[in-house]
Amino acid sequence: MPHRIVSESNVEPKPDLTIGFLLMKQFTLASVAGLVESLRFAADESFSSRQIFCRWEWMTCDDQPVTASCGLPVSPTAKLDFSKAWDYFVVAGGLLEETRESPAWLLQALRDLHARSVPIVTLCSGAFVAGSAGLLDGRHCAIHFTTRDEFKMRFPKALPVIDKTYIKDGGIISCPGGTAIDLAADLIRHHCGLVRAQKVLKYLLVDDTAVSGAKAKHKESLSQPDGYENELVSKAIAFMQHHLDSPVPLADVAEFAGVTFRQLNLIFTKCTGHSAAVYWRRMRLEQARKLMADSSNSINAIAAATGFSDASHLIAWFRKQYGETPSSFRKRRRVVEKLVKE
Repeated sequence: MPHRIVSESNVEPKPDLTIGFLLMKQFTLASVAGLVESLRFAADESFSSRQIFCRWEWMTCDDQPVTASCGLPVSPTAKLDFSKAWDYFVVAGGLLEETRESPAWLLQALRDLHARSVPIVTLCSGAFVAGSAGLLDGRHCAIHFTTRDEFKMRFPKALPVIDKTYIKDGGIISCPGGTAIDLAADLIRHHCGLVRAQKVLKYLLVDDTAVSGAKAKHKESLSQPDGYENELVSKAIAFMQHHLDSPVPLADVAEFAGVTFRQLNLIFTKCTGHSAAVYWRRMRLEQARKLMADSSNSINAIAAATGFSDASHLIAWFRKQYGETPSSFRKRRRVVEKLVKE
């Protein structure tokens, strides 16, 4: 019996960005709407609102409908599932009455997510949930000015800030509220490329210069490697970041960090959930995907700029990581570019 040949076009690629939303009771609609509307425009090639390039699910603590603080009821689209390989998991809070005292099982689930290196986004009073889980101890977090005093009293080890639109620190991205469109634009820019982010801002009638100016209110860029409490890991990641374009052996990274190769892998696995080799390769692949999205450089040139031995090496790992080849990745973006220019 002849083997069936499956064309690349029949293989569904992984979306560029997947987000799970946990809607707490009495959540604030504005920030959730700003985030998901941005995703909606980035997710499709046109105005059909299909979840192609970005995907998301609405979940609640008891799998039942919840009501936003403005009175709008929302039904979940999926059962609460912390095991999925989300790129981000959003805890959408609102009225403090619903986030001051979170159930123990939820707090443990968030700790487990964080241990798996899944970035957690808190919206509005969602920071109180993360704080109760101990995830903000020793970390900067953006909170709403109206909750500052109570937050400081409840979480004395956290470092709350009231003049930032969002803060990324130690795998937690905190957003105090508002429309969250600047956060959404940066997430999309980081995962989907500059053109897709520009499309979102254009369709939402948001001035791109205003969003760019708001970057001064961020603690750090989403494109920067995440920080870790372990000084050795942070030091090694900084070295990796500065050597993305050269195939430096991991033994040199270990030597720079002042540990053995085995110790380096053990510490990386404990702090990031990945071995040093896997973590560095993911950094290279993210940079390669960004260059593919934002430049016309050849795959050979991008491979050289991101430390891969040649184009074939990059293509193989890119397909394994993202579920499509660089050529199909770029083809989808050309379609989006035409829409943006219309």
